[in-house]
Amino acid sequence: MNWTRRSVLTGAAAVGSTLIVRPTLAAEYQFSQYHNQAASGPLHKNLTAMWQAVRTETNGRVETTVYAENNKLPGGDRDALKMLIAGEIAFFTLMGGIIGTVVPVAEAQQLPFAFASASEAHKAIDGPLGKYIGEEMAAKGMHLFPVAGFDNGMRQVASISRPVAEPQDFSGMKIRVPPGQMMIDTFSAFGAEPVTTSANQIYDALKLGKVEAQENPLAILEGFKLYELVKYVSMTNHMWSGFNAMANRATWNALPADIREVIERNFTKYVRLQRQDQAAFNAALREDFVRRGLVFNEVKQAAFRAKLPGIYAIWKEKLGTKCWSLVEAEVGKLG
Repeated sequence: MNWTRRSVLTGAAAVGSTLIVRPTLAAEYQFSQYHNQAASGPLHKNLTAMWQAVRTETNGRVETTVYAENNKLPGGDRDALKMLIAGEIAFFTLMGGIIGTVVPVAEAQQLPFAFASASEAHKAIDGPLGKYIGEEMAAKGMHLFPVAGFDNGMRQVASISRPVAEPQDFSGMKIRVPPGQMMIDTFSAFGAEPVTTSANQIYDALKLGKVEAQENPLAILEGFKLYELVKYVSMTNHMWSGFNAMANRATWNALPADIREVIERNFTKYVRLQRQDQAAFNAALREDFVRRGLVFNEVKQAAFRAKLPGIYAIWKEKLGTKCWSLVEAEVGKLG
C-alpha cells in the first residue's frame, strides 16, 4: 500500500469529529506501450481500450500509458525497438520488416506479392509461421503474443507527380520506404530509389522534395495527412502490413501468471477487433479520397512479379528453408 500526503488528503472525509481516511492504492505494475501510428487511428483506439480493460480486470493492479507516434522519439521505430529490447519500455507494436533488422525471419511478413489479402496474412501469422517468428524473437529478448498481428492493411503506392501502372514507372522515382532490407531490395528491383524514414517523417520528406512517393495502406495517408501532398494512388497491393504486439521478454516473464493471462487474452481480443476496424477504415477511405481529388488506378501485378525471381532467391536463402516453407505452406510457391 502506497501512502502519500495527496492520498491521505483526497481520501479523507470528516464525519462529525471523526476523520475517516480511505487510502488510494497505486498500481502494482506501471507500463508504457509504444506504437508508431496517429492517435486518431484504429490501432491507438484499440490499444487504449485494451489496456483499460486490463486495468479493470486486474482491479487496478496494471496501469499502462499508450503513446502514439512512439512518443515522438527522434529515431522513431528503431529507437523504440532498442528501448523494448533494453527493457526501457515494456510493450511495443511494430511491422515485421523493421523487426527484421534484429530478427531476420520477421521480414517474411513483408514478402512482396506473397499475401493476396490481409485476411490471408492474418491466417499465416496466427499459425505456424507466426509461432516460428516468435521463437526467433525470444532469443533476442522479445515476447511475441500468440495472436499478435494488429492490421495496417495492404500497401499501395501514393505519388505526387505520376501514377504507377508498370514497373518502368518507378524508374528513378525516390520513394519513401520503412527501414528493412526487403523493402529496399523490392523497390530497387523495380528501378526506384528507396529512401528510409520513420513514419512520422513521411510528410516532411514529401513536402521538402526528399521523396516523390511513398507506399503504405490508405490509413496512413489519412492518419499522417499525406493526402494533402500526394495526387495519385496506385493500387499495387504489393505487400501486407501489420503491427506485431510484443513485450520485453524479461518483463513479461517476471509477471505473475494471472496478470499474464489477462494481458494475453485481451491482446487476442483487441487484435481481432482492430483488424475489423482497420479493414472498414481502409475501405471507406478510397471513396473519401476520391472526393478530395486523389486519382486512383488499378495495377496488374504480373509485370511486377516478373521482376522478383532474383529477390525471392536472395530472401529464400536469408530467411532459411524452414521459414520459406512455412510461408509457401500458406500462400503457395513463390518465385
